[in-house]
Amino acid sequence: MIRTLRAVALAGVVAVAAVGCGNDTDAAPAGDEIGGTVTVFAAASLTETFTELGKQFEAEHPGTKVVFNFGASSALAEQIKQGAPADVFASAAPKNMQQVVDAGDITAAPIVFVRNRLEIAVPKGNPSRITGLTDFANPDEKIALCAEQVPCGAAAKTVFETAGITPQPDTRESDVKAVLTKVTLGEVDAALVYRTDVQAAGDKVEGIDFPESTKAVNDYPIAPLAEAPNGTAAAAFVEFIGSDKARAEFAEAGFDTP
Repeated sequence: MIRTLRAVALAGVVAVAAVGCGNDTDAAPAGDEIGGTVTVFAAASLTETFTELGKQFEAEHPGTKVVFNFGASSALAEQIKQGAPADVFASAAPKNMQQVVDAGDITAAPIVFVRNRLEIAVPKGNPSRITGLTDFANPDEKIALCAEQVPCGAAAKTVFETAGITPQPDTRESDVKAVLTKVTLGEVDAALVYRTDVQAAGDKVEGIDFPESTKAVNDYPIAPLAEAPNGTAAAAFVEFIGSDKARAEFAEAGFDTP
């Protein structure tokens, strides 16, 4: 009862989960039939690949609609713990998934479906001639990083500590996509984002690898939620994300697959 009341209160915050409300075709189907709406809370760095895979999942299961809520894994975990209605959680770090597990919101063991690591992103042409992590300690450079409580920020902290560098960020953003936007708009000289985000940005940015990135590889776990409104579709979506077809999509996007 408490969870139901909290879910109602959060309906306005997580508007994406309310899409299709009142439409019989969006309701969870009876029995083991796969259909209706499946709401997926996913890390921002999964935006491009999950959007494409959602279309493929819908094509394989006519009558199914995948609705995504992309954001920082830490924020998504908190929303789920507070009772936000969702079917699946895909996190950019085990830590945030564990928070949901500890809260009793997941019954099936999460599975790691991809891995990702950081890369330096600079505007096209690299006008400030950024060469590596040492430039992040230069107060004359405009630097963007993720907030430390989100996975990309925690990974950045690890690589800087490994390299013995104290960064001088001009801004810390709420998720990796917000950091990448700073680069694409030319508002900063350099940033740390996932290499998949550099690839997704195409010719808008340039990427610079650095050896310390291997010290902070992020595992991405996924799991259906215990109180999923559409549990059958949730389980099917998680299974699909582990399929060969999905693995090929992730590899093309620059993710490492287990």
